[in-house]
Amino acid sequence: MLEKNNKRLINAWSSFDWANSVYNLIVTTAIFPIYYLGTTQEAFGGEMVEFFGYSIKNSVLYSYAISISFLVIVFISPVLSGIADYAGMKKAFMKFFTYLGSFACIGLYFFTGDNVEYGITCSVLASIGFAGSLVFYNGFLPEVASQDKMDSVSARGFAMGYVGSVILLIINLILYQKYELFGFESGTAATRFGFILVGVWWLGFSQIAFYYLKDVRTGAEMSLRILGKGTEELLKVWDVVKEKQVMKRYLYSFFLFSMGVQTVMLLAPLFADKEIGMGADEMIYIVLILQILAIGGAFFFAWLSKLKGNGFAISSTLLIWIFICVAGYFMQDKISFYSLAAFLGFVMGGIQSMSRSTYSKLIPTEATDTASYFSFYDITEKLAIVIGSLSYGFIDQITGSMRYSMVFMSLFFVAGYILLQMADLKKNLE
Repeated sequence: MLEKNNKRLINAWSSFDWANSVYNLIVTTAIFPIYYLGTTQEAFGGEMVEFFGYSIKNSVLYSYAISISFLVIVFISPVLSGIADYAGMKKAFMKFFTYLGSFACIGLYFFTGDNVEYGITCSVLASIGFAGSLVFYNGFLPEVASQDKMDSVSARGFAMGYVGSVILLIINLILYQKYELFGFESGTAATRFGFILVGVWWLGFSQIAFYYLKDVRTGAEMSLRILGKGTEELLKVWDVVKEKQVMKRYLYSFFLFSMGVQTVMLLAPLFADKEIGMGADEMIYIVLILQILAIGGAFFFAWLSKLKGNGFAISSTLLIWIFICVAGYFMQDKISFYSLAAFLGFVMGGIQSMSRSTYSKLIPTEATDTASYFSFYDITEKLAIVIGSLSYGFIDQITGSMRYSMVFMSLFFVAGYILLQMADLKKNLE
């Protein structure tokens, strides 16, 4: 087994970001939301779709579907992470969710708009696979890097994810625009094939991380009793979290600002389509801008944290996020939206990378149950996504405009900023 801070081990761990980030970018952010809106509107003759006998607005249904997928993870990941630590099975669960997500993503090829129940089911399963695998992937970070290197290693992982995503997104863009050259009958058919490419990329490149990352076997035997042991592991971690005031306050802050971060990132394509009038091609260009600037943002804020501390770096991103949400409410033209996307991409890379590495530093150095610790982190984030996306969809439903949903997100960032100052990370991490 390779030792902590080994370059080959760090690269292998980071390669999982390269593998699974294509789903988060291409399916969740760039292509599927637009494809979903277009095909369902064509199939049902408008925004209202029939879902298991109920009539519902297509964008609201999508928001609720995202909420459900992350709610599932909230319920199952605590037990699974406890089991993973107790029995030494982080990689086994990481594999399971990766295979679930990648095959569900491939299954989206057969979604054509009229079979909306099938499409939503596949998208929910793919989302569960993506979110579930991250619980155990993040749990490996303290085993891969020492505390002084966590910021840069975390940033490296996100940067590799952004680069890989951009490469495959460009491939998908070429297939969409030049579909006749590649034997597709339409741009829609090329888009559907792109879902297969994402699933295969995700599945294939994940094998690098699976080869190098090793579980520390504990000798515990698998049985029904292990479910109880998993719960015990979590309770042990909770006892530590309650005693560590800074960790507890940081999780509260992370919970609040994650409602805004994750919701805006997940639903920005719907906003661009419905409120700004962005087409599919334009939305892909927007996402390319986001990803390229996110690479710089991840490394910039890692540098800033080294200079000024983690608390200062995260606080800086939150102030920019507040500006983005308020500006989004007044946004009318496409040129202005491109400018706003540049800001969003820059802070997107920074806040994701810094949030993960900051929490890693707060985990006791002697802790071996890292999956259980990261379960609290991921539960916090997933609950935030559930509440955030439900709020976004609900406000959209009652007001008929996503602009009100966008400005409402700024309240989460303001509250998160205030609580982050109370955590006093500078005092506790330096």
